[in-house]
Amino acid sequence: MTAYRMWRAGTLPVPAEQLPTGTIVVLPPTEAEFAIYARVSSGDQRADLDRQVARLSEYAAQNNLVVREVLKEIGSGLNGHRKVLLRLLRSPRNLLVEHRDRLCRFGFEQLQAALGQAGRSIVVADDHEVEDDIVRDLHEIIVSLCARLYGKRAAKNRADRALKAIQCE
Repeated sequence: MTAYRMWRAGTLPVPAEQLPTGTIVVLPPTEAEFAIYARVSSGDQRADLDRQVARLSEYAAQNNLVVREVLKEIGSGLNGHRKVLLRLLRSPRNLLVEHRDRLCRFGFEQLQAALGQAGRSIVVADDHEVEDDIVRDLHEIIVSLCARLYGKRAAKNRADRALKAIQCE
């Protein structure tokens, strides 16, 4: 996509304006703008979602971060097709999350590097997570295996309920 098309679509990662001659001028960056991203895994954790947003808002105020958007999502951290997250990754804003795993279970460093290339950053409010790489990797593997197990169990339960419904008819 050319710079002109990106400018017309409003997807340039930096502020820009078009002169009457048609030239697009990239403006110097303004104060960094942040989007708060909060996520929980299931609908029964909605109250936790609101508390997470409150903690992140407080953190932003204490650290003088300019918050322009608050995005909340319910979905698995293993799901790479979350609509709200994908919309946020396409926006030009920096990200503010409470924990690394609220953004994604795997590949946080790669995501951070990719956003860094676009001049964006990810701020983790509570970075007092496990510091030992081996322990963190083991934890992520266990979470992944549990999610797969629970997913299979849920699918089996849905299939069993469908079979019972068919047998009752």
